This record gives sequence, structure tokens and C-alpha cells, in this order.
Amino acid sequence: MVLKVFFPTCCASADSGLLVGRWVPGQSSAVILAVVHFPFIPIQVKELLAQVQKASQVPVAVLGTWCHRQQEPQESLGNFLEGLGTIFSHDPWLQLCRERGTRLWSCKATYPQMSNPLDMHPEEQVMLIFYDQRKLLLSWLHPPPVLPACQMGDTTASTGGLADIFDTVARSEVLFRNDQFDERPVRLSHWQSEGVEASILVELAKRASGPVCLLLASLLSLISAASACRLWKLWPLSFIRSKLSTCEQLHHRLKHLSFIFSTEKAQNPMQLMRKANMLVSVLLDVALGLLLLSWLHSNNRIGQLANALVPVADRVAEELQHLLQWLMGAPAGLKMNRALDQVLGRFFLYHIHLWISYIHLMSPFIEHILWHVGLSACLGLTVALSIFSDIIALLTFHIYCFYVYGARLYCLKIYGLSSLWRLFRGKKWNVLRQRVDSCSYDLDQLFIGTLLFTILVFLLPTTALYYLVFTLLRLLVITVQGLIHLLVDLINSLPLYSLGLRLCRPYRLADKPPVL
Repeated sequence: MVLKVFFPTCCASADSGLLVGRWVPGQSSAVILAVVHFPFIPIQVKELLAQVQKASQVPVAVLGTWCHRQQEPQESLGNFLEGLGTIFSHDPWLQLCRERGTRLWSCKATYPQMSNPLDMHPEEQVMLIFYDQRKLLLSWLHPPPVLPACQMGDTTASTGGLADIFDTVARSEVLFRNDQFDERPVRLSHWQSEGVEASILVELAKRASGPVCLLLASLLSLISAASACRLWKLWPLSFIRSKLSTCEQLHHRLKHLSFIFSTEKAQNPMQLMRKANMLVSVLLDVALGLLLLSWLHSNNRIGQLANALVPVADRVAEELQHLLQWLMGAPAGLKMNRALDQVLGRFFLYHIHLWISYIHLMSPFIEHILWHVGLSACLGLTVALSIFSDIIALLTFHIYCFYVYGARLYCLKIYGLSSLWRLFRGKKWNVLRQRVDSCSYDLDQLFIGTLLFTILVFLLPTTALYYLVFTLLRLLVITVQGLIHLLVDLINSLPLYSLGLRLCRPYRLADKPPVL
């Protein structure tokens, strides 16, 4: 018969003492949870185990002795450890020993309570299995903390197999918190023994996070209530709010912060992981924004950008003027309608002239505008990128106007041609029935329709060429804005915390097996 002993790796270097854990009789297994060190009073050890058993519903007991011969072996210590079996009686009684300076272990199991020779077990082989308490607790390989059978009062309910071992360690977490902050009468060794100072800082941070989260949640709720005011739903404000990327990003970030600083506890690991991903995303966003802010305000880069903005705008306007002059001639050897070509070209050239005048009028204030825009980077890199996208939309507003003019004119001609084409076929569009019906036209209607159809057909290439050119320019602007929005969405939605855990601590992402 093989007796399995699950021993925590964090106790392999612990001083000599008692082995505290749980005996699983159905599997002939012993789960070691901690090591009690000398000196101790037996009654205090029993009281501690009773408190742990009451809080965790796990039958914790002293399973044996642990001897770590770090110094010269002492016969008195060995005799004392053997005598502890009479105080903390348990069958089987484990005796684990690690030799000094070697990797040799001695494992032995005795049955001191069996006085009848017929009941004596044959010599058993002890299999020592090491496990990492920290990784097991931080992963989700164990069942839920409260099993259905445990709610009915059954303290030995388990799911069988290794799940029983995982469940024992998970439900005994109260044992690991006993000496987390101060020295108790009973000194233990477990996975949190070496991190007492860090645990104190973590606990202080947890206790301070409650009031801070409550205060921030109140402030965020006030901001959310102000943003949901009916004043913002009026037509001009609602239209501007829907078109600006900055407003959308601020609203998106406000929802993230409200979820992060919510006082409600996470209901499941998925929600906790989502909150951690959002927190890391916000912190990274703010850090990148501060780096951008420091870069902009060093070496007078804002002034350099302001001085370079007007020449760039002039250069773009000059290129558009050359493009329009090319379209007003014979572009690519195409024969255009000269009258319509000249009208459209002069119309768009006049818009460019108005736009350049507006840019030169705003040039004295550009540096101040960029300085205030740069301060928005302290809210995060995504906010700065959203403002940059809106600035691009404002600087290319004339291209948007050109696209809208060309698209409307092109759509009107296509709609007129489709209507006149139905006239040629003796059809018309029935508005009431929303279908095409047959119709008889007189000679005057057919003559006028033929004239209009001919005129629209010969004017269509000129209109289509202008529409194509300005559509390509608009697509170029949309592509640049799309790349900026893609970067913003990447920062907002990238699960950085999960990726960090996957690279550094993959056991934290382990999920429960289907059988559990």
C-alpha cells in the first residue's frame, strides 16, 4: 500500500516542528498545509487548529513531525519529536526528515494507536509529492470555496481525486492568514510566512482603497449625472457631441473608471480579470500621456509645431489648387464639358481661398491652442489622440465639403438619369405602391425627357471625375483617422494584465477542469 503525502515546497527549508494538515482516508493521502515551529504549547496548537476547523470546515489536525537537520544532529531533538506522537495522537503518524547539506529525505509512517498486533498495517511505502501552495491558491484549479454538501453540514464533502487536495488547500486559507501581520503564540511556516512585510502593505492598501474608491465613485457619479443632463441632448450640442471623437473617448473612459472604482465586489474571476485589465489599461494610457506631455513641453516643441502648421496648410492648399487646375484642363487626355468644368473648378478654388484666409486669421492663436491641447495628454494618450483626430477633421473640413458637394451632385445626376431611363421604357415610379408601373407619355414629355437625358449623359463624366477625385481625398483622410482610432481602441481593449499573467504567471489563468 502506498501512502501519498502532499508537501508544500515553501516548507522544505523550514525549521523542525509539527506537520499540520488534513488526512484523506478514502485516498490514503495526507495534505500538509503548514509547519508549527518550536517553541510552542500543545494546548495553544490545539486551540489554533480548532479555530481553523471552525472557520474553514476542514478537519485540520497534527499529522506528524518534521525534522530539518540544518545543524549538527541532536539526539534530544529526535527523542522529543518522537514523544510528540503521544500528545497529538493520529494514525498514521508521519515522520519526515531532511538530512543536512543533502537532498536525501526520510519518510516514515507509524500507527502508535494500534495496540493489537493483528491490526498492524504492513510496512507502507510513502510517496512524497511536492506542490506549490501559492500557485495552487492563485489559480482556479480548485472547486468553489463553499460546496453544496458543505452547506448541508457535511464537512468532508469533496469532489474526489486531486480536486479533494485542491479543495483542502483552498478552504484552509484562514490558516495562512493567522500570522500574516504579527507574531502569534504559535509560529507557522507556509507560503505567506516570508512575505509578512509585503502582506502588511497589501492589507493597508486594501483598507485604504475602500474610502478612496467610495470617494472616486461619488465624484464619477456626479460627472456622469452632469454628462447625462438634458442640456447636452439639445440639437446643436448633441450633434457636436456625436461627431467629436474626444467626447466619445471621454465617455468611454468615464465608464471604465466607474467600473474600476465601483464599491461592488467582483462576483466571479472573469469580472475580476476584466476590472484588472481596465485598471492596467488606464494606468498605461495615463503613463503614455504623461510621456507625450513631457515631450511636447521640452525644447519648445509646441512652438515648433505651431510654426510648421501654417506652412503645411499652405502647401496642402497649393497642391489642391494645382489639382483643381489640372481638372479644369484636360485631365489624362479626357474631353470634359468646359463650361461645367470651369464652374466647378472656380467654385472649389473659392472654397480653398476662404479656407486659407481662415487659417491665416487663426495663426496667432495656434500656439496657445496647441499648448492647451497638449495639457489634455495628462488625461491619457487616447484622449490626446482623439483630440488630434478631431484637429485633423477640422483642418481637412474643406476636403469634406468638396466630397459632400461632389457626392450630392453625382447622386442627383444618377437619380435623374434613372428616372429619365424609365421614361424611355414607358415606366414610372409609383410613390404610393413603392414600385415601378407602366405609364403612357405624350410626345412633349418624351421630347423634353430626351433633351434632359442627353444633357445629363454628357455632363456625367465631368461630375463623375470630380466626385472620384474628392472621394479619394476623403478616403485618405478617413484612413489616417482610422489608424488613430485603431490605436485608441487597441489601448482601450488590449488585455494587458492577462497578457502579463500569461507571460509571467500562467498558472493564474488556469481554469477549473470540466469535472469540477
